[in-house]
Amino acid sequence: MRKLFVIVLTCGLLLGAFSGWLLVINKPQKADVILVLAGETDSRPARALELFHQQYAPRIILNVPARAKLYQWMQTDLARQYVAGLPEHNAITICPIDGFSTKDEARESAACLAQAPSSRVLLVTSDFHTRRTLGIFKKEVPNHEYSVAAAFNPSQFGVKWWEHREWAKTNVGEWSRLIWWEAVDRWR
Repeated sequence: MRKLFVIVLTCGLLLGAFSGWLLVINKPQKADVILVLAGETDSRPARALELFHQQYAPRIILNVPARAKLYQWMQTDLARQYVAGLPEHNAITICPIDGFSTKDEARESAACLAQAPSSRVLLVTSDFHTRRTLGIFKKEVPNHEYSVAAAFNPSQFGVKWWEHREWAKTNVGEWSRLIWWEAVDRWR
């Protein structure tokens, strides 16, 4: 019984130590379009532009919450202003998103992806969110091939999650969402 306890404890500690690394998938592949998930407006669009300049895809679709406001400005209006000021503005499309979950966002993104010929899609999202995002898009919008690129934001997450309180909270939160997706939501 004692050996079993030591084995279970050791496995739990190893899983905990590597849990940050297990969340992150950063394997971008050439695609027809780069789809930037809503949120993290500092790091995600910047990562998409970096991939665009590295010629991973000729187009970018930027998901933006349709009804969200920042002070008195609609986020979609702010996104349009942001895009208009970029030299790459002709290659970027705004996709308004109403849903609050990644599952809803995947379903709503399908309409925007249908407007641009795209069989291969490069998803860009926060590093800790990549594994769940890839699984959700493959299940909810299966008529595309997906790869994923991680947008890193060291103020929010790091794979050595135990080094900062915020990273630990993000790690626990994302694992709970990933487990819920794999155990429940995927099968609905």
